[in-house]
Amino acid sequence: MKTTYTFLITCILVLFLGNRATAQNQLAVPLSNPDQPGKLQLGLVRGTVEISGYDGNEVIIRYGSDNKIEEKQEVTKEGLRRISGNSIGFEAEENNNVVEIGGISPMHEVEFDISVPRNFSIDLSLVHGDDLTIENVNGELEISHVNGDVELINVGGSATVNTVNGDIIATFQSIAQNKPMAFSNVNGDIDVTLPANAQVSTKMKSDWGEVYTDFDMDIQRDSTNPVNSSDSGTFRVSVNNWIYGTINGGGPEFLFKSMRGDIYIRKR
Repeated sequence: MKTTYTFLITCILVLFLGNRATAQNQLAVPLSNPDQPGKLQLGLVRGTVEISGYDGNEVIIRYGSDNKIEEKQEVTKEGLRRISGNSIGFEAEENNNVVEIGGISPMHEVEFDISVPRNFSIDLSLVHGDDLTIENVNGELEISHVNGDVELINVGGSATVNTVNGDIIATFQSIAQNKPMAFSNVNGDIDVTLPANAQVSTKMKSDWGEVYTDFDMDIQRDSTNPVNSSDSGTFRVSVNNWIYGTINGGGPEFLFKSMRGDIYIRKR
């Protein structure tokens, strides 16, 4: 039998002039199947996110608000001085071990510090905020960040990570068998550490940077062979600058792509 838990949280922050404190609250979300892997889904426009695995069977959500985003010049209306901002709220819903956090206003900056069971997958997107950190989690990680760094610390499983403006730093203590991974950004370095015995086929490219590794990698650089075509009188030339390599005989494809940054593939 599937059980669904729905929580609606509205946190009203009363801001006095000069108050820079961050309100902290905590919510524990039980799982329908506590002994089975689960998944956390979170989309946030403004804020910070820290996720860590722990030896428990609930998802613990600690949340608050950074008052700096609401600290504006004193506002008066009809002779009255404003002493409070808008309410900040979100919804946390659990269904068959999938915990979804949503309903967050894009106008507010929310700080999340979330603890999940160690065998948990993460589907997370962030637009504006500080660094996004995930630690001690084993599962499928799908991470997107527009403006900020992404750091994965002692994780396991597989990952797809994309940023626009920010570094990607990932340290894997184990990797899932036969599952591809992808790490890409526009502005920033990509620094990934893999187990020494990882069997991986790599596809690497940096338009304005370099690629470095301390693995004994069998390298094949794609020659810049133009591909010419003429369809309906249109002439097209395509040039590829990908570097291909295999680690420990090869395996699933790991893609590393940066436009303006260096790529580091390290051995743990």
